[in-house]
Parts: sequence; C-alpha cells; structure tokens
Amino acid sequence: MSIVGNSPATSIAAGSEREEGTMTAERFELGLNSFGEVATEGGRVLSDAETVRLLVEEARLAESVGLDVFSVGEHYRKGHNDSATPVLLAAIATATERIRLGTSVTVLSTNDPVRLYHEFATLDAVSNGRAQMVLGRASATESFPLFGYDLADYERLFEEKLDLFVRLQREESVTWSGTVRAPLVAQQLHPRMRPGGIPTWIGVGGSPNSVIRAARYGLPLMLAIIGGRPQRFAGHVDLYFRALEQFGHSAQPVGQHSLGLVADSDEEAVETWWRYWQPVVAQLAEERGFYKPDCRRYEAEIDHGALFVGSPETVAQKIATMARDLRLNRFDLKYDIMHLPREARARSIELLGSEVAPRVRELLAKEPTHV
Repeated sequence: MSIVGNSPATSIAAGSEREEGTMTAERFELGLNSFGEVATEGGRVLSDAETVRLLVEEARLAESVGLDVFSVGEHYRKGHNDSATPVLLAAIATATERIRLGTSVTVLSTNDPVRLYHEFATLDAVSNGRAQMVLGRASATESFPLFGYDLADYERLFEEKLDLFVRLQREESVTWSGTVRAPLVAQQLHPRMRPGGIPTWIGVGGSPNSVIRAARYGLPLMLAIIGGRPQRFAGHVDLYFRALEQFGHSAQPVGQHSLGLVADSDEEAVETWWRYWQPVVAQLAEERGFYKPDCRRYEAEIDHGALFVGSPETVAQKIATMARDLRLNRFDLKYDIMHLPREARARSIELLGSEVAPRVRELLAKEPTHV
C-alpha cells in the first residue's frame, strides 16, 4: 500500500502489524475544549472580558470534578475570546493546581515557532509542568490575512514551522534554515522546556497526509470530528499506527475532539443544545457550504454521529464506544457554543467529571481497548 506523505519514507506495507498493548481504563483521559465563545446569563450576553474570566472559573470547576485536561483554542472572529491562548492558560495555571492545560488547536501556520516555544516554555514553568498543545493547520483561516500570510502557502508554512518547532523542543541548540522565517544559527532559547519538550499533538480533520506527518515526527494524534460517523476515522488510526512503526517510533496516544452537552436528562440536553447549535451551524453552512441543520440531521448526529449530547449515561456509553472503535486514549468535549447559558455550561462540566468520567472508565474496564 502506497501512502502519500511529505518525506521520502512514505510506503507502508498494508500487512505490517505492530505489537499491541491494552489501554487500561485508568489511563483513559477526559478533558474539555473551549473556543472562548461568549456565554449568556439570564438572557444577557456576557461581555468579552466577562467570558474570559468565566473560562478561568470553568477551568477551576473542571479540576474540582476530576477532569484531566482543560484546553483553549485559537480563533480571530466575533464571539470568540481565545486569541491570546497562552495568556489565558497562564491565568488558569495560577487558579488551578492539578489539571493539565493545553490548546484545542494552535494555528502553527500563522504563529512563529520561536515565539510559541517561549510562550509555552513559560506556561509550562508557571504551571509546574502541566502545559501541552495541539498543533493544526487551521480550518478557520482568519489568521492568514490578519497576520499577513498567503493561503497559497498553507502547506509549506505548516510543514516548515512544524519541523522547526519540534527541533526547538528536542534539541538544546538549533541551527535551521527555511523559506518562512529567518534562519537560526546555534540558537538556544530560554526558559528551557523540560527535556524533550511538552506533549505536542497533531490535530487532524481528515487528511491522511496529516496522519502521516504526525507519525513521522512521533507525535500523538488528535482527531477533530465535528460531523458524521466517527468510525469513519478508524482507517486513519490504522494508518497512523502502521506509519509510526514504519518510521521507527513507539506507539503514541490517540484522542478525539467532538462537540456536545451533558445535562440531567436526554430530553433537556437535546433541547438545550439544539437551541444554540442550530444557529451556529446555519451560519457555517452559509460560510463554508456545510449542510443546513435540520431536526433529522441533528437527531442522526446525536444517535450515531459526532454530537455527544445527552444524559451522563448516554454520553458515557457513546464515549466508551468511540474509545473502543478508534482505540482512543483521550476524549475532549468541546462544551461551549455561542450564547449557551453559563448555568448549562457549568452543569455540563460537573456531570462530565463527576458522572461521565467514572462511568466511561467502568465501561472500558469491562471491555479493555487494544491500542
């Protein structure tokens, strides 16, 4: 089987097998993803500043109910307040003690790897080793014109900057040259990250080339699944593990990022999420040509698609199914959506940590997942 990638070693035998282990329920992680979307309270839309402060409160709540990771994205559009992610995560670091702090996605293509290294090395120091990140090429492209980048360079920007960022994390002194920034000669950065760098995942929305790229660098894989049957990514996971073996890397974690809401009953969750999800998807349908939201599609996404909406038992059963089918080590719920009331956000966080997480681990303990 020939696999197209961005390195000379791109041919992986379809029949190759790796040595499999078993993912224990104790190792399975559950986290939260936020895009900094504005919330409401009593029908009033919170200000941007109030929403930023709310995220710090929600991260503290997530820690108190035992969740593993709190992550913030990077967007540059009205209603989203995650444009200065390292600053926000540093604020959260001072308000928490245990929960790991990461990014839902960092748009590496329009960031400078040296600046990112400084920011996240500092975050890791402030948080006492809790920093991590997910790097992506960007599905929302507002950052390209905002920072003066050409979309025609989409692939080259990400490839070169990823190469540099990984080297900065793994090497004490870096000499590097490319086409997207000034060269470096025996450059040492401070503060230093921990040896080997912080956990750095590659976010993948469906491109096999991105899967190969993650494996080539030996980096964990985060599947961003926002629509359709998640099981269609099973082939990507198989490809990833074969590629890791081909490139001589040990097995790495696989995670899934999806949207949803946990409420006390299925009926409450379904009704509440529809009220706020429908206008968001309707706008995206106009902007990007997505399907227009209707009740039939909505119900299908909840039943067997990428929406994790329901009571704790419903959501736990679905997460456990995805963990088995996709050999996941981690699941992150993107819990905020435009104008969702802060009370619903808080209840969703509480239920995810106190009821969903232990139930998922119980289900996985009964039927371990092979990874």
